[in-house]
Amino acid sequence: MPTRRKLLGWGAAAAATPALAACGEQAGAARMTSQAKTRPGQKVNLVFWTWVPLQKAVALWNKKNPDIHVTVQMVPANTSGGYQKMHAALKAGDPPDLAQVEFYALPDFMLANGLTDLSKYGADQLKDQYVDWQWKQGVFGGKVYHIPQASGPMGLFYRQDLLEKWDIEVPTTWDAYRDAAMKIKKRSGGSVITAFPPRNAQWFASFPWQRGAHWVRAEDDTWVVDLTSKESLEVADFWDGMIKDELVVPMQDSQSAFFKGLQNGQLVTWPGAQWWDALIRGNAPGTKGKWRVAELPQWNEGEHASSNWGGSSTAILQGTRHPKEALEFAHWLNSDPESIELLVAAGYGWPAAKVDLPKSPLGKPDPFFGGQRYNEVFQTSDENVDTSWRWSPTTVQSFAHIEDNIGRVLAGHGTFTDALKDAQKMFVDDLKAKGLKVRSAS
Repeated sequence: MPTRRKLLGWGAAAAATPALAACGEQAGAARMTSQAKTRPGQKVNLVFWTWVPLQKAVALWNKKNPDIHVTVQMVPANTSGGYQKMHAALKAGDPPDLAQVEFYALPDFMLANGLTDLSKYGADQLKDQYVDWQWKQGVFGGKVYHIPQASGPMGLFYRQDLLEKWDIEVPTTWDAYRDAAMKIKKRSGGSVITAFPPRNAQWFASFPWQRGAHWVRAEDDTWVVDLTSKESLEVADFWDGMIKDELVVPMQDSQSAFFKGLQNGQLVTWPGAQWWDALIRGNAPGTKGKWRVAELPQWNEGEHASSNWGGSSTAILQGTRHPKEALEFAHWLNSDPESIELLVAAGYGWPAAKVDLPKSPLGKPDPFFGGQRYNEVFQTSDENVDTSWRWSPTTVQSFAHIEDNIGRVLAGHGTFTDALKDAQKMFVDDLKAKGLKVRSAS
């Protein structure tokens, strides 16, 4: 069991890290991981919970590894109920062997003692095969608790044909993005530069992240919450202006109306993660050849600052009876070239394994994006992600406060600045409720 002074150590920066528990006991897994003995030739069956379409890669594994069979069971995505289902299974003592867990949710699972220490089974030896900052997302107290799967470096998807039609340059700064939005409003006859999703705190957080904000950080054994730094408030003020001047439309992403907007040209750009390539391709097929990708607009001209939206691990949950076999599969899934090619085709995101981009399917010219080698943009983005950004063990519930507050702003009550100031108090309260040491930066 984790001790009260167990330290969280994650992210690329070698910063001080806060204690997970200077607090009361946390509810956790009903049973601990142990390695079952198997007879020679005995078949091992593993269960993998995920919402990502990984079936083709898993089928390839099963074909190549008849002694270790993996069954994929689809669960609701993250905050739609997937994590609640996982935590319930942990408490009931009947968890799957493996589960899809996003980077931001890993501290929450650690706090509940829900992850298997993979260092016991040789995971440390795999480190050099993965992108360093992604690997460190699941390293706590110097031990490995995940195999990273993919991330979501940010970029700007845009309709080249429409920008050319209206004589608008691709914006390279956020000031230029606002200028482009005004021109689109005047010249298009009904299009807008993008949608603003009411319930997507991760999307919204990517912009303060890019600006250099740190919503949570560590000072010794204390969490410090800072949603109201000048960087965060600058971002809030930008989007307040975009909403006030009706330069964007409030519209939830990944819904039918949103995809219709991508298809018919109502939405001209989308600041999104790399894995949005598959979503645009699959949901706006009539726009083939019209899209391109650029770096995110910059807050300071000439920079290449970026951020990340999404990112997942293949986690081995506490309570499995086959941790060695589960680790073998998790590593193969996320590092084998054939598996990665199948995962890329399924749109799972930017690989966690180190890849040679020119030799990878990711590096090929793509007809849907007009023959652009668009992943070169995301490679640059991935190299410029601020890896000092931190996730707290209350991110799931704390981000719900952000979404509630944003919803009130879009309904005409207050500003995004107000929303962040109000959420600041809620973030602090969430951490206190877990019994963790915390203070507000303001």
